[in-house]
Amino acid sequence: MQILLTVAYDGTNYAGWQRQNNAVTVQEKLEDALSTLLKRQVTVRASSRTDAGVHALGQRASFFAPDLRVPLDKLPMVLVGMLPSDISVTAAEVVSNAFNPRFGAKCKTYEYKIYSAACPNPLMRRYSAFVPQPLNIENMQKAAQYFIGRHDFAAFCAVGSSAKTTVREIYDCHVINQGHCYTMSITGNGFLYNMVRIVSGTIMYVGIGKISADDIPVIIASCDRKKAGKTMPPEGLTLVEVKY
Repeated sequence: MQILLTVAYDGTNYAGWQRQNNAVTVQEKLEDALSTLLKRQVTVRASSRTDAGVHALGQRASFFAPDLRVPLDKLPMVLVGMLPSDISVTAAEVVSNAFNPRFGAKCKTYEYKIYSAACPNPLMRRYSAFVPQPLNIENMQKAAQYFIGRHDFAAFCAVGSSAKTTVREIYDCHVINQGHCYTMSITGNGFLYNMVRIVSGTIMYVGIGKISADDIPVIIASCDRKKAGKTMPPEGLTLVEVKY
């Protein structure tokens, strides 16, 4: 029996999702809790390998549990009691043994938050990037629309990616503004290394007037990373949802 978990976490204190030999990660904490519960070594597979400092509301991770003795509806509650307070399991369901949480995903949604004001808000520092310049929401919304569709996103991929192709399809990209907080939401069939953070940095550049919204198609077509915006810091990024 394979079980798929929905996992939420504050990534501030972790070196990302993926287990590492010399740093504490979210995967390590989850596997340790499951191994203690099942009294054997458990390995989980995740939908996304979020980077250090990145958060999640809807990370998905699966494991095989032929010996699970906890009722499925009680499993999230049991695991929450075994995990640090900055990691939570919010749901559990049975999936087929052939299911793969990474390759079976139909789409993923990320959000990136920016706090724009003259001075930073210390209550927002763990969950948003601070931008001291005023942002033009109309221009940002216009820029976001250009990302929708199937494109080669090589200009929005950080060095070090092992992706076989840089072509991805974006189903939705938009920006909303509430007071000093600007949230970019992007949904696609997959994302390149640091792609969401670079797209966010490019839209932010449009917001401060460093580039024009109408420059976005040219930047995409160029496949040149140097023409796109900066890579935004990790704390503003959250994996919101993965759909199958």
